[in-house]
Amino acid sequence: MILGVTGLVTAVRELPPESTQQAVGYPSLFLLVALGALVPVVPTGAIVSSAAVVAFHHSSPFSLLYVFLVAASAALLGDTALYWLGQRGVRSRNGSRWLAALRSRVTPDRLAQAQERLDTHQVSVLVLSRLVPAGRIPVMLACLLAEMPLRRFVRGDAAACLAWAATYQLIGILGGSLFPEPWQGVVAAVGLTVLVSAVPALWRRIRGSGAPSDRGRGEAPSGHQHP
Repeated sequence: MILGVTGLVTAVRELPPESTQQAVGYPSLFLLVALGALVPVVPTGAIVSSAAVVAFHHSSPFSLLYVFLVAASAALLGDTALYWLGQRGVRSRNGSRWLAALRSRVTPDRLAQAQERLDTHQVSVLVLSRLVPAGRIPVMLACLLAEMPLRRFVRGDAAACLAWAATYQLIGILGGSLFPEPWQGVVAAVGLTVLVSAVPALWRRIRGSGAPSDRGRGEAPSGHQHP
């Protein structure tokens, strides 16, 4: 993650002419976001925010719109491909490595929470799953295990990808508006992205450490049953 952020800042500090940026930048953005949807180790949020910073400093009034459309469509394509691959694993007797990879990234309690939210809120939970850091994979796995049809998943995920792209683009616009140089805005946008990603995990850790264990709650009653 740190090496990726350093590479982004270095690339932005040595930007080519604007026409070259557009010719290379949009296809690169599409490929990186689509790849990040398939392999959830690429910092796609930071990439979209960085692209929005660069677009903010462009003279073209449509640069930000292009970043938004490219990021949202790439995210939808990656999600759709990953869901389709997961469906093949669900339908197969032997499963698949894609389904196994999804399961390995989700703890049983997080899967149970995602399944409960899916039962309660149905497709609308997909929108929130992309906005909450590390929330996309548990909800996608819950949808797979519930055997949600691909068409229905895509309908819900389309809104999720639009909201996701808009959110991280706004972070980039904020970073770009605070500083005169693009690389400075990239640093600010990436910092905000990392902060947004870290807060939910920190909150879950605090809640987990403060909650009493089930074992401790159950030991007292059992002690009274055996004099």
